[in-house]
Amino acid sequence: MFTRKCGSAVLLLLVALCSFAQQKKGKDEFDFVFRLAERQYTDMLAISKDLHRYPRTSNPDGSVHYDTVDDWTGGFWPGCLWNVYQFTKKNTWEKAAIEWTESLENNQYNTRHHDIGFMMYSSYGNAIKFVPREAYKKILIRSAQSLITRYNPVVKSIKSWDYRKSWDGKTEWFFPVIIDNMMNLELLFYAGKVTGDPAYRKIAIDHAETTMKYHVRKDYSSYHVVDYDTITGRMLHRQTCQGFADNSTWARGQAWGIYGFTLMYRETKDKRYLTTAKKMADFFMNHPNLPKDKIPYWDFNAGQPGYKADWKYNPADFKYTPRDASAAAITASALLEMQGYLGKAGAPYKAFAIEILRSLSSPAYLATPGTNSHFLLKHSVGSIPHGNEIDVPLVYADYYFLEALLRFRNMK
Repeated sequence: MFTRKCGSAVLLLLVALCSFAQQKKGKDEFDFVFRLAERQYTDMLAISKDLHRYPRTSNPDGSVHYDTVDDWTGGFWPGCLWNVYQFTKKNTWEKAAIEWTESLENNQYNTRHHDIGFMMYSSYGNAIKFVPREAYKKILIRSAQSLITRYNPVVKSIKSWDYRKSWDGKTEWFFPVIIDNMMNLELLFYAGKVTGDPAYRKIAIDHAETTMKYHVRKDYSSYHVVDYDTITGRMLHRQTCQGFADNSTWARGQAWGIYGFTLMYRETKDKRYLTTAKKMADFFMNHPNLPKDKIPYWDFNAGQPGYKADWKYNPADFKYTPRDASAAAITASALLEMQGYLGKAGAPYKAFAIEILRSLSSPAYLATPGTNSHFLLKHSVGSIPHGNEIDVPLVYADYYFLEALLRFRNMK
């Protein structure tokens, strides 16, 4: 006989499964996900009272793992709240989103890494769409000014990290640039528009051009890390930090590239960027190692012959190859924007994105109410080489998932 607690859990599971099964295919197909988000995030807000501790993932005991204000993921939590507000238009979500967004204010002066675009545009960049305050505009401009302090006119790129060594312990990176950095360019385009200063746009384009030249391989897969000589601008090393091997394709890195070059086309209308985004998407969509449900393994080449890991990889440690729902969510969001630029040729990309969203909205990946440390998506990966965040929820997976669902609803 069930205890009251077990019976309640089973009832919640049945309600969630029935809700999923009853959805009609159409504009409102995924609306139940936002209802779940309201439930999960209400619980998250109830236990997250310190505005300088930002929900990021789960601890091993199932509690919420928080990070500090200068962590690269901090802006995604208020971004999630803005996404819920955009769907519900409820004042309670606007209030919570404003409160958490404004807690990030000091990051406008952060010059320690390139991630200020992630931190400030997913928070303040969303806020200003709904609450057009002059103070928010000034904070975003100041954030862009901080970001471009890392630009080198010889390399024609924005430095991602400060000095570090690669996994081989020998190669030194003095000016490492990662594919993720494409996502920060949106902040620069915004600053260029509102200030009228062409420098922001020029730096964004320079960075994209350098990335397109050195990060994107001939088959439109991508390197994670490229290191440059700051004196000559010459490319020195092409390696990985979070992927399986230097010559492999890290799934989330490929997703960053698809998304980043799509936004470059939006801002410039340069068809070369759209072609790059499309062909990077083709690589993702048609890869023989992509599972049937379209949710990629954390690296497309993990453990395969011909790919040697420099980190301490032991096949015996992996009874299964982890998926990365965050890479899938980012890709789905990018494809739903990209397909709108392709006319009739966009149909397969739209269909693929919807397949991803249906997989992520299924019980295999979507949390049941009251579980998953109050996040939405299960089965994401932070960095396997670092031994961090393996098969866990991640706040940025939720953010891009909700963004993709909003883009789906808003498609003409």
